Amino acid sequence: MGLPPLIEALLDPSSYPAPPPTVSLRQTHISYILLAAEFAYKIKKPVDFGFLDFTTLDKRRFFCDEEVRLNKRLAPGIYLGVVPITKKDGGFRMEGAGEPVEYAVKMKRLSEDSILVRALERDEVSKDTIARIARVIAGFHKTAATDGRISSFGSPALIKKNTDENFIQTRAFIGHAISKRLYGRIKEYTDGFLSRNERLFIKRSGAGFIRDCHGDIHCEHISIADGINIFDCIEFNERFRFSDVAADAAFLSMDLDFRNRADLARLFETIYFKASGDTDGAGVLDFYKCYRAYVRGKVEGFKSMEPEVGWEERSLALLNARRHFHLSGLYSSGGFRPSLVVVCGLSGTGKSTVACLIAGKTGFVRLSSDALRKELAGVEPSAHRFEDYGKGIYSDEFTERTYGGLIERALSYLKEGRSVVLDATFSRRRFIDAAKEASAQSGAEFNIVECVADGETVKKRLLKRRTEEVKGAEAVSDADWGVYLRQKAAFEPIEGPRIVLSPELPMERRMDMVFEKIFG
Repeated sequence: MGLPPLIEALLDPSSYPAPPPTVSLRQTHISYILLAAEFAYKIKKPVDFGFLDFTTLDKRRFFCDEEVRLNKRLAPGIYLGVVPITKKDGGFRMEGAGEPVEYAVKMKRLSEDSILVRALERDEVSKDTIARIARVIAGFHKTAATDGRISSFGSPALIKKNTDENFIQTRAFIGHAISKRLYGRIKEYTDGFLSRNERLFIKRSGAGFIRDCHGDIHCEHISIADGINIFDCIEFNERFRFSDVAADAAFLSMDLDFRNRADLARLFETIYFKASGDTDGAGVLDFYKCYRAYVRGKVEGFKSMEPEVGWEERSLALLNARRHFHLSGLYSSGGFRPSLVVVCGLSGTGKSTVACLIAGKTGFVRLSSDALRKELAGVEPSAHRFEDYGKGIYSDEFTERTYGGLIERALSYLKEGRSVVLDATFSRRRFIDAAKEASAQSGAEFNIVECVADGETVKKRLLKRRTEEVKGAEAVSDADWGVYLRQKAAFEPIEGPRIVLSPELPMERRMDMVFEKIFG
C-alpha cells in the first residue's frame, strides 16, 4: 500500500520551515515518524483499534497534546510541543500558517547510540546507569498523580479483566507461538495469584500505589545520554497507564531479563524498591512481570501472523513471541531462570554456525572452546595451529584445561542469571556431565543440541576452510579431515534428551526445532 499524500509530501525537505538535508520515515502501527535533522515529528494514523481511537482530527489533536503533557514528566527536554500541518497552494507545510489539516508532536531527535537497548547490545551499560534509571523511575512514581478514580484501576476485578483479555486474545496462538500446556500453566498461575492475594491488591490500591504511570517503560524507550530520559509513554488509553507502580517498574525489569541481563534487572529492582520505599512491591513483582511478558508475547504473536509483514520480520516476531511467553512461564513457576544450551558435535558438522545463530537471535552469551583454547595458549583466534591430533594445544591435558575453563566461565554467567550457549565438540561424556552440573548448580534450564552430518558433507566443509577464506566462528577452528576421523573414532555417543540437527534440513527449520524446544 502506498503512503498517504500528506506523508509523501512531508518527505520533501522543502516542506519544513528550516529545510533539513533529508527526511526519512519510520512507522509503527499507530504513527508515522518523520526524522528531519535534529527534530522528529510524530503524526498519528487515523485508526481505531478499540483500545485507541484516532479517527478524527480533533481526537488526534487531543492525543498529541496528551502525549506532550504526559511525556514531559520523564523527558522534559525532548517533547517540544504540538505543531500544525497546513495546506497551501496544493502543498503541505510542517509548522505552516493557516488552518491545520493535521497535527504532529515535535520532538528533539535522539541519537540511536543513546538508547538503552543499543548500549546493551554494545555491552556498555554500567551499574551506575541502571542505578540512576531506578532512582529516576522511583522518584517519578512518588510524585505521579493519584486519586480515587485512578486507584480504582488497581482493584482485583479490573486487573483480572486485563489478564482475562490477554488469554482470550491469545487463544489463536496455541500451537503456534505458545503450547497448550504453557498457556494453561500461565493462566492457572495468574488466576490463582489474583485469588490468593486479593487483600494485598486492595491494600496497595488504598495505600496510593496505583498512579498515573508511564505504561511502556522498556529498553527502547530510555535514553541514557545527557541525563536519563524516558519517553513514549502511553497517552491513548488510561487503562494501560493507570496502574500499580510495581507493574510499571516490572516492565523494565522483565525487558532486561528478556535481553539476557538478569544481573542488571536484579540491580534495578533492589535500587528501585529501596528508593521508592515500597515494602510490599516485591511481593507482586513476579506477577506483574509475568503479565508484562505475556502482553509482549501477545503483541509479537499478532505481528507474526500479519500477512502484510515480510517473512523475515514475521519469523523474528514468532521467535520473540515464543521467548516472551516462555519468560512469562518462568515467572509463573518459581521465577526467572537462565538457560544453558550445549551445542556439540564433530568438527565440520556446523555447530559453530548454529551456536552463533542461537546467540545472535537471543542475546545469549556464546562461549567457544576453539576461542578459549587459543586464548589459554596465548594465540590469536585467527592464527592457525595445525598440530597433530592429541598434540600441543590439542593434547588431552590442554583439552581438559580448556573444558574446565569453558564450564567455569559458563557457571559465572549463569550465576549472574545470564543465559549461555556453549560451542564445543564435547567428545567425552564427562564434559557434558560437567555442563549439566553447572546448569543444576545455578538453577538454569539445560538443553543439548547435537549437530550431525555425513562424511562427504564434512569433508567438503573442512576442505573449504583450508582452501578458501572463511570468516566468522568457523575461521577459528583448526580441524581438518584427519582430525575429524580421529575425533569420530574417539567420540563418546551422547546420551539422554537432545535436539539432533542435520544439514539435510534447511537452516530455518533447524533453528525452529531448537527454539521450539528451548522456548516451548
